[in-house]
Amino acid sequence: MSEMTLADLTPGESGMVVGIEGRGMLAQRLVDMGLYPGILAKLVRRAPLGDPIEVDAEGALVNLRREEARFVKVKKSGKEENS
Repeated sequence: MSEMTLADLTPGESGMVVGIEGRGMLAQRLVDMGLYPGILAKLVRRAPLGDPIEVDAEGALVNLRREEARFVKVKKSGKEENS
């Protein structure tokens, strides 16, 4: 798979953040929450209806709506942990 977003990951999967799509307040908010290029982000869980999602950004737990997670481009890592 060439390009993925945080929203495409399943619980337990990780990906290296390679970019934030877009500009403005949402992009700045994502960076302020710790989601910026070079960070390893792991999808911890999804709410029962799939929204919001909880992401572990190298120790910082971040809760995002799926629509927000679609702005965070990731490269899926090779190892997966199911918990």
